[in-house]
Amino acid sequence: QVQLVESGGGLVQAGDFLRLSCAASGRAFSSYAMGWFRQAPGKEREFVATIVRSGGYTYYADSVKGRFTISRDNAKNTVYLQMNSLKPEDTAVYYCAATDRVVTDDLRWYNYWGQGTQVTVSS
Repeated sequence: QVQLVESGGGLVQAGDFLRLSCAASGRAFSSYAMGWFRQAPGKEREFVATIVRSGGYTYYADSVKGRFTISRDNAKNTVYLQMNSLKPEDTAVYYCAATDRVVTDDLRWYNYWGQGTQVTVSS
């Protein structure tokens, strides 16, 4: 198993940036592809970004493409989400998750989840 703990959320203004971190412990971090998801009030949890085990391939939701960047440091057992040019519609609880799949944007394939971190973007 792997345990995930997110951090870095907060309240920012539109146009600002934030960097989320997700620290992993337990089973070898580098054996998992990692993903970021988010859930706004009253909405379903949605895919944001994913990165393969080596970090050599990333994939993004259209809504964040060009503004968000996912990365990982396997030596530090940490995955990051750099969020630039934030918009009010980015307001949500952000979750990191781990999957045994090579790469997927389907949350049903993610086995392990963090507790989430709140991101609020004011207009």
